[in-house]
Amino acid sequence: MMEKEHLIDLKHISKEYDGVTVLDDISLYIRKKEFVTLLGPSGCGKTTTLRIIGGFETPTSGEVLFEGKDIVSLPPYKRRVNTVFQKYALFPHLNVYDNIAFGLKLKKMSKAEIQKRVDYMLDLVNLAGYGKRRVDALSGGQQQRVAIARSLVNEPEVLLLDEPLGALDLKLRKDMQLELKSMQQRLGITFLYVTHDQEEALTMSDTIVVMRDGHILQIGDPKHIYDEPANAFVADFIGESNILRGEMIHDELVSFAGREFPCVDFGFGEHVPVDVVIRPEDIMLVGEDVGQLVGTVQSVLFKGVHYEMMIDCGTFTFKVHSTTMEPQGSKVGLNVVPFNIHIMKPMKEAGK
Repeated sequence: MMEKEHLIDLKHISKEYDGVTVLDDISLYIRKKEFVTLLGPSGCGKTTTLRIIGGFETPTSGEVLFEGKDIVSLPPYKRRVNTVFQKYALFPHLNVYDNIAFGLKLKKMSKAEIQKRVDYMLDLVNLAGYGKRRVDALSGGQQQRVAIARSLVNEPEVLLLDEPLGALDLKLRKDMQLELKSMQQRLGITFLYVTHDQEEALTMSDTIVVMRDGHILQIGDPKHIYDEPANAFVADFIGESNILRGEMIHDELVSFAGREFPCVDFGFGEHVPVDVVIRPEDIMLVGEDVGQLVGTVQSVLFKGVHYEMMIDCGTFTFKVHSTTMEPQGSKVGLNVVPFNIHIMKPMKEAGK
């Protein structure tokens, strides 16, 4: 049943440039009408993956299947995908209307049909009435909307977006995140989105693919990736984390920061080194007489919704997010419930 939903399957894709491996045997499927984000730091291979799907790069090995058919040899213009790049590549000599209509005119569509489609797109991207404007007279956000409209007007089954919000200021970027998600839901088109911005990925995606050094580290929905990171790199990349070295004493008991803590993890073995991950918001501030750990508040920063405190417990300085503030220099107790202690294999053992 799930197989029928697959729109794109990447199977054992590798890519080398001059002997350097950029993608190392990655496999991934994308379902119809899904918003999938490839997330990772610069150089992790996410844009190369997007370009392979778009037909702008050919994999060194592996298959790219679209509805079960291999499309590796198909040029970009024959694929049922369109791409929006970070540099919008609009035609400066054409107005907004003609930029959006460009692909439709190449298809020799009737003027009436072109008018209908372009007007619909202008409305969709909140640019109704802007058709006659010169593109170089538009703001960055408006140019970005034109680029998206130009790609969507051809009714692709998949829209590939390569860091399209990277050039926008913070407020506009946040507004456009919500608009893009809304557009994707209204149109029912599959979106494949590339970003290094974890907040962007968490806000918009149905599925996040976390990449590093040409490998896929984890695939899941935003909540799962945030709550259950596969390793310390994912935990640190998706949100803020306290990451400590620890020792798994036995199932459901771990040692870190100089004492033992009950946890819910099992199957790691006995007396083995592990990485321990605790989110700053999962640490409770209590009286020092009842704290599992006791520390001194080194610094306090107000972040708008919560306070961020660095608390030195001797063996480790914890980052704590709390709506209550303890002043700098004060002694506090720290407690963590077992469910909020995440145990994972150290990165070198966790796979590439």
